[in-house]
Order: sequence, then C-alpha cells, then structure tokens
Amino acid sequence: MAASSASSSLTGNTASDGSPRGAASTGLLWAFAPFIAVSILHVVLLAVESPLAGPTKLLLMPLLAVPVVLSARKLGPRSALVLLLAALLFSWLGDGAGAFFPTAPELPLMLLFFGIAHVAYILLFARHLAMRRMPWWVLIYVAWWVAMIAILGPHTGGLLIAVAVYGLVLGGTAAFSARCHPLVALGGAFFLTSDTILAFRLFLPDALPSWSSPAVMLTYTIGQGLIVAGALLSLRKAGA
Repeated sequence: MAASSASSSLTGNTASDGSPRGAASTGLLWAFAPFIAVSILHVVLLAVESPLAGPTKLLLMPLLAVPVVLSARKLGPRSALVLLLAALLFSWLGDGAGAFFPTAPELPLMLLFFGIAHVAYILLFARHLAMRRMPWWVLIYVAWWVAMIAILGPHTGGLLIAVAVYGLVLGGTAAFSARCHPLVALGGAFFLTSDTILAFRLFLPDALPSWSSPAVMLTYTIGQGLIVAGALLSLRKAGA
C-alpha cells in the first residue's frame, strides 16, 4: 500500500510509455512478490531452526533484483542502475560468504562484501536519489556509532579497526538515505537496525535472546526491500 501510493504521488496518472499509472504500479508491486514470499519463509525457517534457512537466504537478493531488472528500461541514469545492482550483488555475496568461500574466514569476508554494498548505496543516494538536504536528526547515527564502539569495541579483538570503519559506512548509508524518498530513508533505518542486532549476536552473543536471529533477517529484508522500492520509484520518475 505504501509503495503504491508513493508511486502515484511521484509519477502521476500515466507511466512514461502512456500506460495507466495504476497498471504500472501494480506490475511493480507484483515484481516484489517472490522476494516478499521467500523473505517470510526464510524468517520462519530461521525461527524453527530449519536447515533450509541457509538455501533460502541465498535466494533473497537475486529475487530482489527481479523488479530492478524488469524496470531497467524505465529507469533514469544507467549509472544509477549499475550502483543499485552492485549493492544487491555484494549484499548477496555477503549473505553467502560462508557458503561461497568455505575455506576463507567468514566474518572479514562478510564485512568486506557488505562494506562494498553500502558504499554503492551511499553513491546511489548521494548522486541519484537525494531529494533534500541532510536533516539534523541524522546526528542520531553519529551517537549510534559512538555507542556501538564503546559497547562492542572491547569485544572485537583484532577486528576493532575493521568494525569501526564498517560502522562508519553503515551509519553513512543510513544518514545519506535520509536525503532520499521516505521509503529509502525508512529502509536505511531498518538496515542499520539489522546490522546492530547482528553485531551484538557476533560479539556479545549472550546479551540477546535466541529470537534475535530471525529478527536480524526480518529487519534486513524489510530494509533492503524498502530501499529498492523507494529507489525504483525515484528512478522511474527520472526515467519518465
């Protein structure tokens, strides 16, 4: 409902090809359906500790790329499309770091791939999706970074510098998302929430209950989905 109404407000009553705006919005929403369905399935499988949770996780980002690919001809600058697909590709590699590179250390690889994904998102937000100046309330993300380093820093060992830099990139993604479409801004906040829960699970595992594992993926899929939906709405307007 939110994506549909946002689409109408951004693009008017007709699509760029002259088709009814409602039909175009419905088509975009249907393109997200497989991702939404598998996201729900994956979170449920995590909650019941099913071995199928791993394989379904690897389907998430390819399915989220579906609406991007289907909308490619209607989007704005090609460089924006490249950045959006790059963010999804490296998110997928981060999701599957352990499965794709079983002999390599999983956590550093995961930080590397997701770090690249976040940089791609920051460039996308700053160059192509920004709609307003940076709001003052993004200072909360600065406070978030300071608090995370203070709490988790003593438990990160040799990864302290990597975690601190990665945290800056995470906070930067959330901050730059605040300049964009409201769906993108909300998605950036959910993405940061997911990484925050994950960080505590990695470095302070006894501090969180067992249900925090599905909570990581619930907030992650919501965040990624909202970012992509908001990006497509903005880029479709630019393409029109």
